[in-house]
Amino acid sequence: MLDDFKLLIGGKLVDGDGSMDVINPATEKSISRCPRASKEQFDLAVRAAKAAYPGWGATPIPTRQKVLSAIADQIETNRENMARLLTLEQGKPLSEATLEVGITAAFFRYAADRSYDTRVLVDKDNQKVELLRRPLGVVAAIIPWNFPLMILAFKMPLAMLTGNTMVVKPAATTPLATLFFAQLIADVVPPGVVNVVTDANDLGDVLTSHPDVAKVAFTGSTATGMKVMANAAKTMKRFSLELGGNDAGIVLDDVDPATIAPAIFKGAFFNNGQVCLALKRLYVHESKYEAICTELAKLADAALVGDGLEQGTAIGPLQNAVQYEKVKGYLEDARENGRIVAGGEVPDGPGYFVKPTIVADIVEGARLVDEEQFGPILPVLKFKTVDEAVRRANATSYGLGASVWSSDRSRAREIALRLEAGTVWINQHIDLAPNIPQAGTKRSGIGVEIGEEGMLEYTQIQVLNEAI
Repeated sequence: MLDDFKLLIGGKLVDGDGSMDVINPATEKSISRCPRASKEQFDLAVRAAKAAYPGWGATPIPTRQKVLSAIADQIETNRENMARLLTLEQGKPLSEATLEVGITAAFFRYAADRSYDTRVLVDKDNQKVELLRRPLGVVAAIIPWNFPLMILAFKMPLAMLTGNTMVVKPAATTPLATLFFAQLIADVVPPGVVNVVTDANDLGDVLTSHPDVAKVAFTGSTATGMKVMANAAKTMKRFSLELGGNDAGIVLDDVDPATIAPAIFKGAFFNNGQVCLALKRLYVHESKYEAICTELAKLADAALVGDGLEQGTAIGPLQNAVQYEKVKGYLEDARENGRIVAGGEVPDGPGYFVKPTIVADIVEGARLVDEEQFGPILPVLKFKTVDEAVRRANATSYGLGASVWSSDRSRAREIALRLEAGTVWINQHIDLAPNIPQAGTKRSGIGVEIGEEGMLEYTQIQVLNEAI
């Protein structure tokens, strides 16, 4: 399973014009050589998707739904192998990888059960006006390394359901599970409808500026998202951008620290904190501050850090060497500008491991607070009044998610409505479902993913105005 990966282009599984190593972040050793596509193969993939588009776009929706359902069947049948690959290349615990594979199948199932109808806007004796939804064409899906399969499932099922064809580019450090997925669906999907090509993080511009790509669906950093926007502008193509976040949580003075601490910890440290929607700044009322810090420190100290394939591992390694070095830089910032109450250690030996870290007595101005750390470090900040907490939570260029923690739901809802974020949770953080849209504000993104609103992002309105 680790030595026979292929690209999927035009319905055929083919070798790359080059190859590259994929590193296990728990061991820092190569686990596979995988294909690396050339620019010419990227062009071939776009050409294949373009050629397949007229037929797929004209395919009845029930037939498209059956294909999506068949893809879900393949994922579920191969869940164990997919999850193991995901852990080997991404680092997350096998339990989390298995959950991700299951979520991926669920999103395909959701799309397989969806449809959309023509709306009649005017129906009179002398006129009929209908609003139709037409597919866009070729969609380029660019996938990050934190959730290689789940984020693919945020994009592909709805794009296919609405009649678009796809070129998928997984992240350079996590291509294996996606290439295995391509192998599974090669005989399920009509040739050219889905194409999967890899690069060494050097050919994204080919897709984002390609004249035959109608839309780019990108998830990744805000800095790269800006480059995607600039490239898309060259040909006026559509784009949706799900970008970075610096999510704030506000803990009010009426909570029980021991009760809410596990949910807060999960919201901050799921997938080793490598989640755009992770809780990255925690504002706690001064009356509960020390108690919350203590409860979170207990959980951090108890979390087993190790290889994701080892039983009992709660937190795996950071996914790649670049992110590992960034997070170590945030640890230094935490030591200089705050008080580390748990963690703060980098274990000896191979692997990109950092122990989950809780940082107290830190304020805005520190890099750990102002920037997106994307790792297992949570700064905990103290506040006196709700107005102060809301103002500080909103004082960021990001606006992806946020949360409010309180025993009074009405009070929490009132505060939630004042927060500048695309999603605000109450007494939880990171709760996603295929029918719940996700959208960011400010520099956290443009457009919508998931749900009916996300589905319509892959369509073009066409108005049919008929004189009778």
